[in-house]
Amino acid sequence: MKLLNLILPTLIIIALTSCGDTKKNETVATNNTASEQNVTTDPLIKSVIRGKAIYRELCVTCHLTNGKGVVGAFPPLNPSNWLTEKRAASIHAIKHGLKGPIEVNGKPYDNIMLPLGLDDQEIADVMNYTIQTWNKGAIITLDEVKAVNK
Repeated sequence: MKLLNLILPTLIIIALTSCGDTKKNETVATNNTASEQNVTTDPLIKSVIRGKAIYRELCVTCHLTNGKGVVGAFPPLNPSNWLTEKRAASIHAIKHGLKGPIEVNGKPYDNIMLPLGLDDQEIADVMNYTIQTWNKGAIITLDEVKAVNK
């Protein structure tokens, strides 16, 4: 019983301290994201920041965090001649999905990419993230995405 009286207060203190740290870290992370978005008025940079969040939520499963993909299964986005040379096809793949063989950086891929359910602005944002981060191409505009139809 004496041991329990010594251990229980220690466990309560540890639990309370841990909860506080978690909340603090969540607040810091939230503030950092808000700060990132407020740092600039440059529309491209804002688009890239939004696109990074979308990429981390939807794209990393197949294309991985570093954008390198999986050889033979999921094409790389880092770098990717497909993104820079076939902009409309890249937009179409995100917007409507992709099925069948393609060639990226000289290597064949034949898999299925389902439509991601993103709106046109989100598509422009994730494309801008991948292009500006790993490929250094021109900005993808909302009008360019809207122009790609099924």
